[in-house]
Amino acid sequence: MIVSIMQPGYIPWLGYFDRISKSDLHIVLDNVAMDMSSKTKFTNRNKIRTASSWSWLTVPLKSVNRSAELSIYDVEISSDVNWQDKHWKTIQANYSRSPFFLDFSNYFKDFYKQNWTHLGPMLRESTEYLLHELGIKTECIRSSDLSPQFKKADLIVELCEKVGAKTYLSGPFGRDYLVERAFETARIELQYHDYVHPVYTQNFGGFEPYMSVTDLLFNHGENSLEILIS
Repeated sequence: MIVSIMQPGYIPWLGYFDRISKSDLHIVLDNVAMDMSSKTKFTNRNKIRTASSWSWLTVPLKSVNRSAELSIYDVEISSDVNWQDKHWKTIQANYSRSPFFLDFSNYFKDFYKQNWTHLGPMLRESTEYLLHELGIKTECIRSSDLSPQFKKADLIVELCEKVGAKTYLSGPFGRDYLVERAFETARIELQYHDYVHPVYTQNFGGFEPYMSVTDLLFNHGENSLEILIS
């Protein structure tokens, strides 16, 4: 059984879903503190395509410093600004003329009307929807439901052992912190997922990679998965 483990993300990029699609089981790593690295921080933000290039959509957090210490499922969303309205209007402004925007617009319109108080449930709702629309049927479970005891690299091995993984499919940054010998001892094959980003037609001229998967869906609809895994 091939297992992948990732922190949840806000309307994630294509590589996130490609790794899940290549797994038999995906574990949503929600019992750890948010990744606050400027390079890999996508738990509460992502990019969408604009006429000039791209723009961030960021979900504001109640206390950034405190959020860096809390488990992801405990992180609270700030209600100081109407970020839902801003995100929805930004998406509308940039994608309303995309070929398949109307296929998904009702969902996102309703999604942004909801009063989200915590990051975890919001990410779970939107990611489950995106997986369904892409046609990815991989089983997903939450690390918090497995009651793990360890941290960092040891946590990954522990989670793999708990679900009976034969292969762990890691992201490329796993090379920086995973202990390969630990996987050998646990008799789990360690593989790295080096995603090669496809080029596809976007709603503006030129091509910008690493956008939210919504960019692909709005532009290619039911053909999105075929492009994503290509």
